Amino acid sequence: MALAETTVRTAKATDKPYKLTDERGLYLLVNQTGKYWRINYRFAGKQKTLALGVYPDTTLKQARAKRDEARSLLSDGIDPGEQKQKKKAERRLLAENSLSAVAEEWLGVVRSKLAANTLKNTKARLENNVLPWLGKRPIAEITAPDILAVLRKIASRGAIHTAHKAKHDLGQVFRYAIATGRAERDPTGDLRGALPAEKTTHFAAITDPKEVSALLRAIDAFKGSYQVQAALRLSPMLFVRPGELRTAEWAHIDLDKAEWRYTVSKTNTEHLVPLSTQAVAALEHLKALTGDGRYVFPGARTASRPMSDAAVNAALRRMGYDTKTEITGHGFRAMARTILHEELHQKPEVIEHQLAHRVTDNLGTAYNRTKFLKERKQMMQLWADYLDKLKAGAEVIQLQGKTAA
Repeated sequence: MALAETTVRTAKATDKPYKLTDERGLYLLVNQTGKYWRINYRFAGKQKTLALGVYPDTTLKQARAKRDEARSLLSDGIDPGEQKQKKKAERRLLAENSLSAVAEEWLGVVRSKLAANTLKNTKARLENNVLPWLGKRPIAEITAPDILAVLRKIASRGAIHTAHKAKHDLGQVFRYAIATGRAERDPTGDLRGALPAEKTTHFAAITDPKEVSALLRAIDAFKGSYQVQAALRLSPMLFVRPGELRTAEWAHIDLDKAEWRYTVSKTNTEHLVPLSTQAVAALEHLKALTGDGRYVFPGARTASRPMSDAAVNAALRRMGYDTKTEITGHGFRAMARTILHEELHQKPEVIEHQLAHRVTDNLGTAYNRTKFLKERKQMMQLWADYLDKLKAGAEVIQLQGKTAA
């Protein structure tokens, strides 16, 4: 007789497992751990049992449908148990080859190659903007139109830069998938020009020598903590990225050799900053104050953390400068790049190396921390001398700054 839903629902476990039989071979196995739908069948002369689900997750109606599907397979000469295992393996394979799985694997591979902040931002971009829509899809089946639809969602909210970065991230994931045999091509290459162009934004910077002169004198007159004033004085002199200056560690600075070595956060490459005599003097004074700790510029509240990333810009605003239109901490880099080239006639490739930019030479070699080291040492001393002359109000336009080839 056919089972009733009420019978199935009210069945109670006993000391021994027992079966409640339904039509056409279906039965419910009841034991201390639960209620399990089963069907017994013979295939190729062997007695087998096929699990069809657990009650109440699988209802009586659903169990009967699965039974009928299994009997249909048997009539076609197909083992329903083997078919179930095959589909399970296919689902597992699809999960392993999904965009989410490949992206997670790729992030694990590049973890040691990327700066912590870069890795964090890349992971967040994928998880927040791409994977909710494409993550479960097999990566080999994702097409350029699929990706474009997602990128347009990002761009539609005004996040053009994020859309371009997400496209770049996906390109790297696809290239990893190609290398590991999960995809045959990178469809992001087909999207060139499909997104609106990014609006190039530049950090506010002062590049006129006369205005630089006034800024340097304002820095000298700044009334604030000694650490912030020292950071302000060293910012134009060293022109490193603000985050690298504020997190500078004494362990990486050799005042005897007049060198500062650290890892560039943006590219995860080693960088060397030659220190002028003025920079060494400023750091020696600062070492008497903060040299017992880890950071050159410790935080105002605790020495175990570096100075706030807003400290330099806040100081510039206190001095009366607009950090959106006039000068920002990052703008000291543009200041140095422009004046070193246009006023002091330094070679662009030497300047770019000192800025820790990736500059490819004729042999295809990217940035090397020791390349142009002699020229860079001369340039950094020349630059510090030039800044001193500017601050003093001397006529600097005539200063010749060519270095030996």
